[in-house]
Amino acid sequence: MLVRAFIFPGQGSQAVGMGRDLAAAFAPAREVFEEVNETLRQNLSKLMFEGPAEELTLTENTQPALMAHSMAVLRVLEKEGNFTLAAKALVVAGHSLGEYSALAAAGAFSVADAAKLLKLRGQAMQKAVPAGMGAMAALLGAELEQAHAICAEAAVEPETGNTDVLEAANDNGGGQVVISGHRSAVERAVEIAKTKGIRRAMLLPVSAPFHCALMAPAADAMQEALEKNPPKAPSVPLVANVSAKRESDPTRLRDLLVQQVTATVRWRECVAAMTAMGVDGFVELGAGKVLTGLIKRIAPDATGMAAGTPAEIEAVLKSIA
Repeated sequence: MLVRAFIFPGQGSQAVGMGRDLAAAFAPAREVFEEVNETLRQNLSKLMFEGPAEELTLTENTQPALMAHSMAVLRVLEKEGNFTLAAKALVVAGHSLGEYSALAAAGAFSVADAAKLLKLRGQAMQKAVPAGMGAMAALLGAELEQAHAICAEAAVEPETGNTDVLEAANDNGGGQVVISGHRSAVERAVEIAKTKGIRRAMLLPVSAPFHCALMAPAADAMQEALEKNPPKAPSVPLVANVSAKRESDPTRLRDLLVQQVTATVRWRECVAAMTAMGVDGFVELGAGKVLTGLIKRIAPDATGMAAGTPAEIEAVLKSIA
């Protein structure tokens, strides 16, 4: 019998049409979408179902939309399978904003509170850095140590000797590291990476430099918001992005969510930690299959399944019955 972790995707997994089939097929999914719409006082589900893509990909919309989709999937699974997450999962984990989805799934936040926090998080992250000042790039075929070395070299402005912000934002595993910081430094890093044997280095189409020191104003905003609306103890522990360890103390979870805004997402280490706990089955709840793909690279002996559509939900229900 598989020991399972339920995992929740982050930004980049969104797509126009997400959740539409779920809403058509399942009342519990419609209830989640309606609750988020009412909480945010916007028709977010219409934006998810119909677009336009440019508006859906705005960070303040993407973040609550991905959480809503994940929670809709979970509610359908629990209803159709007649079980609770705590009965089927040893731990939960999420990639960046996916931690809020994971904590909502484990009862540490209500759906409404998670939606409000993620709306604020998206707005704060967008405001933290003036447009055009920051950037992110993916280094494919790079290990974390190589990325750190490239960042250290590229952070120094050759003509002045001044040091820009440039950090490893996501250690996604499978030789994929994302870097983040001042645009000029990121562009230098892309060129340097080409001379270091990195298979591919490319700028990413993002609206802000996430998970680096430039996000400090957003971290301050989240600290204030989470002090007013802190997480409760989750029904199952979270393997946190910042620590790559199992966490369940509410005060500790609150602090980690604040740190996470500027810290590296240690996804590779999170997956390794879960497998070390005995997890050999991962179920990704929500849009896309990004995390399921990463699991195959990090833990090839583990089973990975994605649940985001009615057909996928049916397959997952059969596997965990």
